[in-house]
Amino acid sequence: MEYIRVTKDNLESEHICCAISNNKDIQVSSKKAWLADRFEEGLVFLKSTERGKCFIEYIPAENAWNPIAAEGYMYIDCLWVSGAMKGHGYSNDLLGQCIADSREKGRKGLCILSSAKKKPFLADPKYLAHKGFSVCDEADNGIQLWYLPFTADEAMPAFKECARHPHTDVDGYVLYFTDQCPFNAKYVPIVEQTAKDNGIQFRAIHLQSKADAQNAPTPVTTYALFSNGEYLTNEQMNAAKFLKLVSR
Repeated sequence: MEYIRVTKDNLESEHICCAISNNKDIQVSSKKAWLADRFEEGLVFLKSTERGKCFIEYIPAENAWNPIAAEGYMYIDCLWVSGAMKGHGYSNDLLGQCIADSREKGRKGLCILSSAKKKPFLADPKYLAHKGFSVCDEADNGIQLWYLPFTADEAMPAFKECARHPHTDVDGYVLYFTDQCPFNAKYVPIVEQTAKDNGIQFRAIHLQSKADAQNAPTPVTTYALFSNGEYLTNEQMNAAKFLKLVSR
């Protein structure tokens, strides 16, 4: 298996797996702009040489865009293998490379978001358990922080207090999101316009700095939708899905 590490030097010429298109596509350009600012913070984006959704993205937990306390750990933003790439050992290989790299860099272990049951855009808990991860913290909305320490005596990572009880004081629908996920560049404006066209109270809060993301009222910052203060979902949606959710 061969991989390419995306860096600031080849960022413009390489596809980014999760949004395969040309650099003029708003999803691609927003993600690449976000990545460009993260490389100096230690972010690694490793992908298969084959064209498809097969990659791992990780960063020192101190620089993660999530409200976690995990000093010394490596945080996995995303491990995604799908389509024809599944079932060929890529997930194990990518995770193995992340582990080796993190050990070499003196990290204490790995951590990643998941849940008791598989949720869209979050790691599969069954896979994590199979690879030796375990739950180290859980927020009120069921989002869990899993970790894989490299030695048995390492302190467990945890959610910050702001994320442990996800809630907002804003009426109507409120969406917190970042540019870490490229799909937001396309679908957040669609949901905003849909809400406007249908007279639905909606506010999108774009988390544009690490500090904002690390102090957000939700453990998932890539996409977190609330309704009248209560957390609903981390699943990105188009107009039809949003209207269906509102109708319920």
